[in-house]
Amino acid sequence: MKTISILNLKGGVAKTFTAANMAYELYRRGYKVLLIDNDKQGNLSKAYSRYDAENVAPVTRLLAGDWENADELIQHTEYEGIDIVTANMSLFGATWNLTKEDSENQIERYKALVYAKMQYYGDCTIYGKYDYCIIDNPPDIGLNVVNALAITDEVIVPVKVDEDALEGLDIVTEQIEDAKAFNPALKLAGVLITSYQNTDGEAAGVEWLEQKTDFNILGIIRYSKKVAENTFMRKPIYEYSPCCGAAQGYKKFVYREREVAGMDKEKRFCPFKSSMQVDYRNGARNVHNLFVRCSGSKCMAYKNGGCLRLGTGTEKKAR
Repeated sequence: MKTISILNLKGGVAKTFTAANMAYELYRRGYKVLLIDNDKQGNLSKAYSRYDAENVAPVTRLLAGDWENADELIQHTEYEGIDIVTANMSLFGATWNLTKEDSENQIERYKALVYAKMQYYGDCTIYGKYDYCIIDNPPDIGLNVVNALAITDEVIVPVKVDEDALEGLDIVTEQIEDAKAFNPALKLAGVLITSYQNTDGEAAGVEWLEQKTDFNILGIIRYSKKVAENTFMRKPIYEYSPCCGAAQGYKKFVYREREVAGMDKEKRFCPFKSSMQVDYRNGARNVHNLFVRCSGSKCMAYKNGGCLRLGTGTEKKAR
């Protein structure tokens, strides 16, 4: 599982919109995605129609350590490949309480979820069930964000092309460098330009980013009136208006991110359970108590000292 944090200390740059639509685009390509709404406003939870203002939110219980099974925290959405840990204003209190705790695991609360076991074709960890985990963070660095960075592989920074947003990138970079003290593998993937309008000023801003900074530009999402309309529909932008500039921008961005991550794959069915799909790509992973190793066009599953070619059901002796 690859974990991506969407982060910017400036608000109004389409962090939540990016998380929601990135998850949907990955889902459209056959990936299983876990969303974590790490913002007390709960906008990502609202985007997938799972917001609950009355009860203590699952992400609050996660941060407080008040849970036993992962199934208590994770909710399914209407999309079979997208699950979510939702948030609401109760997260504010949990973050504040955690700052007052004298605990050694203050920054390891979210790690407990990543490696928690759950029932998924037998015992499986969260890490093994999902291909991607996408975390939508608020525009601050509280302990909830620190916990998110502790499990993050890459940070994507959505920005709008204006002077204030571009100046804030240095602060985000400093925070990521500080977070490497407890997560050395953490890296800044780059910036995603959002709500882009092809004016002279914004074109100059993009040129400045390309030529005067070391930030990698991951993609450009064009401004579209359909985005504002879509906030009332609670749908991914591709479902609402697949031909608009924003929908096409996220489609291209996710396609590129998938290729860069080496996550391009086809799906093949596991012969042990006809309803289960496994990766068909270079690499290895544990699925349904099998050790699946793929190399080129061959994909073998090793079990009980023997091996089975996935998709054929033909047993062979292990060499």
